[in-house]
Amino acid sequence: MPENKPEPAVGFVQRALGVFGYSRRALHLVWTTSRALTLTLALLTLVAGVLPALIAYIGQLIVDGVVAAMTSTSPDTRRVLWLVGLEAIVVTSVTASQRGISVSQSLLRALLGQRVNVMILEKALTLQLANFEDSEFYDKLTQARREASSRPLSLVTRTFGLVQNAISLTSYAVLLYTFSPWAVVILIGAGLPSFFAEAKFSGDAFRLFRWRSPETRMQMYLETVIAREDGVKEVKLFQLGPRLLQRYRDIFSKLFIEDRRLTLRRDSWGFVLGLLSTAAFYGAYVWIVITTISGAITLGAMTMYLVLFRQGQTAVAASLSAISGMYEDNLYLSNLYDYLGQPVPARTGEAKHGPHPERGLEFKDVSFNYPGSKVKTLTSISFQIRPGESFALVGENGSGKTTLIKLLTRLYDPTEGHIMLDGLDLQDWDVEALRQRIGVIFQDFGRYQFTVGENIGAGDVRYIDDAERWAKAAKTGMAAPFIEEMADGYETQLGRWFKGGRELSSGQWQKIALSRAFMRSDADILVLDEPTAAMDALSEAAIFDHFRSQSHNKMTILISHRFSTVRAADQIIVIHHGEILERGTHESLLAMNGQYAHLFKLQARGYQ
Repeated sequence: MPENKPEPAVGFVQRALGVFGYSRRALHLVWTTSRALTLTLALLTLVAGVLPALIAYIGQLIVDGVVAAMTSTSPDTRRVLWLVGLEAIVVTSVTASQRGISVSQSLLRALLGQRVNVMILEKALTLQLANFEDSEFYDKLTQARREASSRPLSLVTRTFGLVQNAISLTSYAVLLYTFSPWAVVILIGAGLPSFFAEAKFSGDAFRLFRWRSPETRMQMYLETVIAREDGVKEVKLFQLGPRLLQRYRDIFSKLFIEDRRLTLRRDSWGFVLGLLSTAAFYGAYVWIVITTISGAITLGAMTMYLVLFRQGQTAVAASLSAISGMYEDNLYLSNLYDYLGQPVPARTGEAKHGPHPERGLEFKDVSFNYPGSKVKTLTSISFQIRPGESFALVGENGSGKTTLIKLLTRLYDPTEGHIMLDGLDLQDWDVEALRQRIGVIFQDFGRYQFTVGENIGAGDVRYIDDAERWAKAAKTGMAAPFIEEMADGYETQLGRWFKGGRELSSGQWQKIALSRAFMRSDADILVLDEPTAAMDALSEAAIFDHFRSQSHNKMTILISHRFSTVRAADQIIVIHHGEILERGTHESLLAMNGQYAHLFKLQARGYQ
C-alpha cells in the first residue's frame, strides 16, 4: 500500500465536508425505501434522547427526598415512592423505545439491502459489454457490492443516533450548566481528540479497502475455482488444489498485515486519547464531591451531576463516534454512487425497419480495436449477405471471428467503417428491435442453473414460458430426444447447484444452446459460433442438414473449424489476424490453393 503523506488540517476538513455530501442522498434513499419505518425510527430516537436526562433529574429528587425524609419528623414517604414509580415508568419507556429502534433498524436493513442490490443489478443491465471486460470496472463493482448495501442504513442509523445523543447532551448540558459552565466545556472538549483520531483512521481504512480490491477479487475467484463444479475436475486431476489454496493464504497474509498495522495504530491511539476522557471525568468527580462537602449542593444534586457527567461523556463519545462513522459511511457510499454514476452512452437509434430489406447485411470497411488496446482486432472488413444466403467464417483462434458477431449484435460499435442492415446503418436501429432479428449461439454459451424449458425459452424472453415453443425449438435444435427421456421433461432442473439438478454432457448442453437460438423463430439472421464443437460427427451432420432446411429464407452466419460444416455455405471468408485473407465458395477456394485449401487438406488427412 502506498504511504500516505500527512494531510493539512484545512485539506482534511474540506475533503471531509465534501464526502459528507452523500449523507443527503443516503437519507433520501432510506426515506423512499420506507417512510413509515423511517418516521418510526425518528420518533423513537427523539424519545430515547429526551428520557435519560429525565431519569437523572428524577433520581436527584428521589435522593433528596430520601435525605429529607430521614431528617424530618413527618417524612413524606408517599412522594418518594411515587417518584420511584415514575422513574420505573420512564426507564421502561426508554427500554421500549430502544427495542423499537432495534426492530425498525432490522426491518429497514432488510428492505434497504434488497433495494440497493437491485439498484446495482439494474445499473448492470444498462452497461455495455466493454464495462464487464474492464478489470478496473470490476474493482468498482466489487467495492459497491461488498459494502454499499449496508452503508446507507448505517449512515441513517448513525445520523439518528447523533440526533438522539445531541438531544440527550443538550439536556445534560442544561442541567450541568446550573452547576458550572466550565463543566459543559470539559465534558465536550475531552472527547475531541478521540474524534479526530478516529476520523483519520476511518479514512485510512477506506483507502486500504480501495487499494486492495484486486487482491480481494482474486480471493473470490480462487474460492470459485476450488469450490465450484466447473473447476473442481481440473483442480483435482492436475493437483492444483494445494497451490491455489496456498495462493489464497498468501493473499490473506498480505492483507492481514495491513489490517493488523491499522488496527494496532487505531486502538493504541484510541486507548491513549481515551485516558483524557477518563481523567476529565475523575477531575469533575473530585470537583463535584468537594463542592458537595462544602455544602454548596445537595447530596441528590451531587448524584445527579455525577450521573449527568458520566452519561454526558458517553453521549459525547457516541456523538463523535457517530460523526466519525458517518464520515466512514460516506466514503464507502462514494463507491456505490461512483458505480451508479458510471456513464452509459446514449443509444440514439429508433428505426425498427430498413428501407431496402433486399440488401440484407453489409460490412463496409469495418475496423475495430478493444478499449485500451492499440492493436486492431479487425481491419477493413467488407462483405455482404443477402436474405436466403449462408455465410461462413474460417480462421485460427483469435483471428477476430467472434468479434464480428459482437459488432453485429451491437455489443460493441465499430471503431471505423459502417455495418448496414436493410440499407440502414446499425447506429440508426433501435437496439432491441435489432436484437430481436438475430438468433445467436456463442461458443461460450450460458449453462443456466434453471429448468430445461427456461434454458431453451431464454432465447426469446417474450415466450420464455411458452411450452409449445420450447418443444418446437428443441426439435429444431435436436435436443428433444434426450429431453423426452427425462422423468420431468422440460421441467427438469439442470446443473448441480440446486437440489435434484441433473448435469448434462457437453454435447447435450450444446444442443440445449442450439435450441435456445431457434426459440427466436421470427429472427432472419442466424449466427452459430462453433455450434457443434462438442458433438459427434453424426449429430453434427444431422444438425446442419436440419439447419439448412429451416433457414432457406434467412441470412445465416456460421463460424466453425470443421470444413465439413462450412463447405456448403454460399460464401466463405478466411480471416487471418483480423483481415480478410481469402473469400469465395468452397470449390473456388480449393482452386485458389491458398490458406483455405491448405487447412482443408490438413483436416481431411486426419480422416484418411
